[in-house]
Amino acid sequence: MERTALDLWVGAFVLAGLAALAILAFKVGNLSSYNVSESYQLKANFTNIGGLKPTAGVRSAGVLIGRVTDIKLDANRYEAEVTMSIDKRYQFPKDTLISILTSGLLGEQYIGLKPGADDEMLKDKDMIKQSRSAMVLEDLIGQFVAGKAESAK
Repeated sequence: MERTALDLWVGAFVLAGLAALAILAFKVGNLSSYNVSESYQLKANFTNIGGLKPTAGVRSAGVLIGRVTDIKLDANRYEAEVTMSIDKRYQFPKDTLISILTSGLLGEQYIGLKPGADDEMLKDKDMIKQSRSAMVLEDLIGQFVAGKAESAK
C-alpha cells in the first residue's frame, strides 16, 4: 500500500515536470503571447532578411500583432519574400513601411510596421511596397573598416 502511494506521488511529480517543460518551450519559442484569432496574410520583399526566422513576431508600436509564417526566395527578383499573418483587429494603410528590426543590440529579429497616411487599407494577400531590409552587423563593420582604410590613404 505504501509502494502504491509512493508511485502515485512520483507519477504526479513527473507529470508536473513535463507540464513545466511544455510551458517553458512555449515561452522560449515566443508562441504563448500571440492569440491565434482570425487573421489575414500580408507579404513583403526584402533584399536581406538577416537572421529573421518563421514564427518571428510582427509588431507595430511595440505591440505584437502577428507572426511571420513563411520565408522564401522570389526566383524572379532574387529577394526574400516574407509572408506574415496579422490579427484582423489591426488594419494598416496601403503606404505602410515595413522594416526588419532587432530587439536590443544582438537580440532576436522581428518585423516592424509603421503605418502611413493612405485612406485605403491593406487587404488579405496584399504586398507591402515600402520595405527596409535588416541591418547586418558584419556589413556595418565592413563599411566602417573600408571607410577608415580609405581615409588613411
